[in-house]
Amino acid sequence: MAKIFLLLLLVFFGLRETGEAADKIKIGVSNYNLSNLSVGVAHKRGLFKEEGIEAEIIAMRPSIVTAALVSGDLAYSTLIGSVVGAAVKGSPVRLIAVSLDRPPLALVAQKKIGSVNQLKGATVGVGSYGSTPDLVARRIVKHFGFDPERDIRVLAFGSAAARLSALQKGIVDIIVVAPPEDFEAQKLGFNVLVRADELLTFPYNGMGTSLSRIEQHADEVKRLIKVLIKANRFIRKNREGTIQVLVDWAKTERAHAAAAYDVAYRAFSEDGSAREDDIRLMIENAKKSLNVTRSILPSDVADLSSLRQAQRELGLKVR
Repeated sequence: MAKIFLLLLLVFFGLRETGEAADKIKIGVSNYNLSNLSVGVAHKRGLFKEEGIEAEIIAMRPSIVTAALVSGDLAYSTLIGSVVGAAVKGSPVRLIAVSLDRPPLALVAQKKIGSVNQLKGATVGVGSYGSTPDLVARRIVKHFGFDPERDIRVLAFGSAAARLSALQKGIVDIIVVAPPEDFEAQKLGFNVLVRADELLTFPYNGMGTSLSRIEQHADEVKRLIKVLIKANRFIRKNREGTIQVLVDWAKTERAHAAAAYDVAYRAFSEDGSAREDDIRLMIENAKKSLNVTRSILPSDVADLSSLRQAQRELGLKVR
């Protein structure tokens, strides 16, 4: 009997090592792009497999993320703005880690606007009202001494391509975009006024999941966060390898990939941490856009217990 038990143990751990018993999960992303580079690197570099995970990465609309997480059709999502917004409304979802702790966004302006001193009275194009580009635009305007409620007019255009088109047509004075659209705009002669990651610290991308996933699959959650941290540390230290992932996985032109890496690699968090002040800022932004007035604590939208375990196992300082 003891021999049979030992054999079963060997078979079980052998399966884990060969990846045959890997946990199969689905991760929702907005697109295969720079913002979601952490999961792209993890996929291309075999980091999921290292932690016994088989991940399917699915591009999806932010509007369906919460329902998919709660139903279990989706295990995780990098759309942390949607996750926090849903948690603010009372949905059983939580932010569990941050991959980009600074937004890799730029304010790109018409040729006639050459300085941030000309922001007053500008019409600014963002993706959607209450989105991260919207918040970033308002914070930058405030940073330079203007009133974001009175001194600018914000219009929502959806995709980055639609924003760039609006800039070309003269519908807006300024747009908020991430690479590669900022470089495309520069090639067309528009001005990059300021890059947000040079001024602001604000969670832009990361990982969120459902409360049931945290409760029922705690070890998997921890291992996924370890994957995220490993991917980010690779990104920060391996320029050429990361550029190749952008080319192969995100289908980015090499010149754009190199330029995007050079302006954004420092924004990738080395340890996945989320500062309490930043979480509170996300909460206030979500409350404002969703017309929520009740008091909400960081613990109502974020569960960082698995993150701390992952940091300990990787020998990192727990924050």
